[in-house]
Amino acid sequence: MSPKPDAREQPVRGRRIAAALCLFLLTACSRSGSSGWKLTDIRGHLPDLAFHLSAAGGVPVTARQYRGKVVLLFFGFTHCPDTCPETLARLAAALRQLGPEAREFRILFVSVDPRRDTPEATERFARAFSPQAVGLTGTPDQIEAMAKRYRVAYEAQAPDRAGDYEVMHSKGVYIFDRAGRARLLDSDTDPVAALVRDLKQLAAAPS
Repeated sequence: MSPKPDAREQPVRGRRIAAALCLFLLTACSRSGSSGWKLTDIRGHLPDLAFHLSAAGGVPVTARQYRGKVVLLFFGFTHCPDTCPETLARLAAALRQLGPEAREFRILFVSVDPRRDTPEATERFARAFSPQAVGLTGTPDQIEAMAKRYRVAYEAQAPDRAGDYEVMHSKGVYIFDRAGRARLLDSDTDPVAALVRDLKQLAAAPS
């Protein structure tokens, strides 16, 4: 069993990542409005899609396997009581509106709770919302590296008497084009119609 992280380090790490995320969001928001997109245009603000994680069965997965698809990347955890189910349901609803075009998209749900979320549990959770959804997880170091790459904040809370705990995490959905370039940021305040419109436009754009 791997040792638990020092509880004193978690809030510090969470605040640092959160500060970087806030700075990113302020910068990204300043670019939206004149770009032709309904969602927030983040092109040039984040690196290309890249990761080494695990899918169900412990199968290694890299971003290269999703080249040619438009990827919707969301970080969460399977014990999440509201934000994660609501976000995945919203993304699934958008893909359903795309009809046959939905096969050109993938929702990547990455768990930030590798202590509890096995690859199998993460996959079941994601697939319950959409056939285009994939559940991925990894080691704590792999998850932390990916979160830092995309400026995602997450922090496990203190467990209750039963050992259960929540994980605070960023709620944005990062959208990458077919070439793996970061293009858009979707939030829970954006209308589903805006998401659908921009996904169609992104899928039709040349790589």
